[in-house]
Amino acid sequence: MNASSDDAARVPPDDAAAARLAAVWDDHAVRVQAYLLRHTDPDTAQDLLSETFLVAWRRLEDVPDDALPWLLVVARNLRRNALRAQVRRRELDAELTRLEAAAPAVDSAPETLTAERDALLRGLASLTEREREAILLVAWDGLSAAQAADVAECSTAALHVRLHRARRRLAAAVDDPGTAPTARRTSDAPSSRRSA
Repeated sequence: MNASSDDAARVPPDDAAAARLAAVWDDHAVRVQAYLLRHTDPDTAQDLLSETFLVAWRRLEDVPDDALPWLLVVARNLRRNALRAQVRRRELDAELTRLEAAAPAVDSAPETLTAERDALLRGLASLTEREREAILLVAWDGLSAAQAADVAECSTAALHVRLHRARRRLAAAVDDPGTAPTARRTSDAPSSRRSA
């Protein structure tokens, strides 16, 4: 064994990984950044470059010796994800604008808004864990019922049942906050007879 392989054998794994990532960065960062600049603005390109090398660090054992093609695939996928997120944000902004225009005028007094928020939070708290998860996956996270069912690990039909129950109980709680139903703790436990 020669002296250089002795030195390499004594380098702790984290130092060896850091050295490899530094070498990959030195060899390919400029070219990955150039690729990203051809497809997006400079700020986004810098963010995506950082994310690309973060992925490389996390998956360093997957990075091949000829790393540039692998890095460009990661950068392309991250760019596509960023574009999809921008499209979703634009669609959400458009939907919120449409809903705001269609909504009746609201008394914007702080005490009114606070009361409405409190009623909504109490209504959410009154739901079972499964109902709350179903309504938040669809209403908050923007998933379809099928996607939400995958996340909740239930059938789409079961998720529709949970959504129906959640919406009914939430509407009752918000319409009459003084009589908000309390959560049925027994329904949080998995049932052997049904998955809803």
